[in-house]
Amino acid sequence: MEQRVKFKHRGQKKFLNLVVRRLSCVSVRGILQFGFGVSYSGLKNYYIERRLLSRGFFEDLCHVAKIDPLKLNVKYVSGNFGCVRGGKVGCRGKRKK
Repeated sequence: MEQRVKFKHRGQKKFLNLVVRRLSCVSVRGILQFGFGVSYSGLKNYYIERRLLSRGFFEDLCHVAKIDPLKLNVKYVSGNFGCVRGGKVGCRGKRKK
């Protein structure tokens, strides 16, 4: 399972804005011209922080934008971090009438 990168509150958006500035792009959409295997809708989900960045994509962005990932205050979490818990919590026993 691939790891994800967890930033502090609004840190992921700030990071992507920094990448846009370093790469001299007009907007976040300009990141796609560098050949990353991410769709535009996926990139938007990263930008509005609906999804966490994957570690590989994060490291690729840092490499291309010449950002030192060790200087950023991030945590690495497991790939299923934040997923909805199902099973016992979701399926409770039927009530008898």
